[in-house]
Amino acid sequence: MTATAAKPNKLFRAVDVLLLVLAVLPLLAGIVIRILFYPATEGIDISGALIYFTLDTPIGPFPISESQVNSWLVMLTLFWLCLYLTHGITPEGGSRRQHLVEWAVEQVDRLVCENMGEYFAGFAPFIIAMMALSAFSSLLSLLGLHAPTSDINVVGGWALLVFFLITYFKMKCGPLQYLRSFTEPVPLLLPLNLISEVATPVSMAFRHYGNILSGAVISALLGAALTGLSKAILGGLPGILGDIPLLRVGVPAVLSIYFDVFSGLLQAFIFATLTMLYVAGGFPAELYARKKAAKSKKRR
Repeated sequence: MTATAAKPNKLFRAVDVLLLVLAVLPLLAGIVIRILFYPATEGIDISGALIYFTLDTPIGPFPISESQVNSWLVMLTLFWLCLYLTHGITPEGGSRRQHLVEWAVEQVDRLVCENMGEYFAGFAPFIIAMMALSAFSSLLSLLGLHAPTSDINVVGGWALLVFFLITYFKMKCGPLQYLRSFTEPVPLLLPLNLISEVATPVSMAFRHYGNILSGAVISALLGAALTGLSKAILGGLPGILGDIPLLRVGVPAVLSIYFDVFSGLLQAFIFATLTMLYVAGGFPAELYARKKAAKSKKRR
């Protein structure tokens, strides 16, 4: 290989390293911010997101919390990570990175088509973005950071967005058809249908938030319990050995595989799946197709 041919390869690797560094920097910034602003505590600390400061707005105070900051840090990490994964993609393919990206895109496309149908094929980028944002937000707890998914305000905002999408596609056949759907199959079910409509985003938010928060609480309680047990049993060891919580070594890490990794990834998949099912299930596909066909006949 000539020297001139090697220059693009070096530049390519340099860009790869730069993108990876930029993807890691937001996470490191989150750790530094937590160290600088989080107050020192003793014993069990189970609290919500730390509020860094509050902005005065015309509609009232607007707090900037740890959940908001960490959400933006996750989005920055995902942005640079996506640039890294798509860097160097060519029509011919060939690299393992491109094969991995193409496989992921194909799997999400297949998942969307199976759960929503061909009409919603364009939903694949939204679904994979939602899964990635939810999964990475939950995995922040592995770095000792506050997981945005354990904040009902964050997950509630996602559920509200999904509710708007559901309503939008339900109204594809007109507002009157949307209102008429609350009286189906019989008008007596109107109150239950209204409650079900409101309960959809509420259940989505509390399911996701509750599972992530409960895992964090259980991990904190177990860690504190093992620390106290270690002091009670092994506190009499000579020197520094008596101060080290030996019983805490290993056990929280094993449980973290379930509560932080498995549960976080599972809840991201469930939230995305429910989004697909609710949006596609609320869309009157047959009626919309008939109305669209009738309009095309009138135009002719």
